[in-house]
Amino acid sequence: MILFVQLLPLLGLWDWSDQSYRQLLIDRLVNQSPMALVGLLLMLFGTRLDFPNRRRTPLAWSAGVLAILLAIANVAALPFTVGVDQALVGPLDEQLSAREAQLSMARAQLNNTLALDQLAEQAVQAGRIPSSASAEQKRNLVRQLMEGQLQQAQTQLNQQRRGRDIAVNQRRFGGSGSAVILAVAFVLVALAALV
Repeated sequence: MILFVQLLPLLGLWDWSDQSYRQLLIDRLVNQSPMALVGLLLMLFGTRLDFPNRRRTPLAWSAGVLAILLAIANVAALPFTVGVDQALVGPLDEQLSAREAQLSMARAQLNNTLALDQLAEQAVQAGRIPSSASAEQKRNLVRQLMEGQLQQAQTQLNQQRRGRDIAVNQRRFGGSGSAVILAVAFVLVALAALV
């Protein structure tokens, strides 16, 4: 019942073309279905305890029909969970690619003498490099500063990649895997209720 109460406001809005709406609806369905499963099991146990000799009570029929509907909803949600996963990963991959390109361009500047000289002058003006150093010393100091910054940026990029991979795997196995398991569980509950 709680599942239907939580899905009712979303179904009232019904904007299937909006990616965030689909994501919210599917997340709500998959995340709240275990509670619905427990509720259906309690309905079945309750009817079996109240009427041990009667197999098909109105409550058992209700549990069976609801279980079938929820199984269908979870199976129908599977293609959309994959689509939502791909839609979420696309922008993240673009951001990571853009940062990788920026790092590659910055690494290319390490070998460009003119760029190093310009950065050395900026560093001298900022007080990060002594002005009395020779041109080669200034380039080496700038190169060391840039290498440290690039290494830190590469570490951050690797952490973002790992975070993206964890989020994708969690959605893939947590969302799609849960939907499959719940669909099977609802089918079993329907069979137990109606057979």
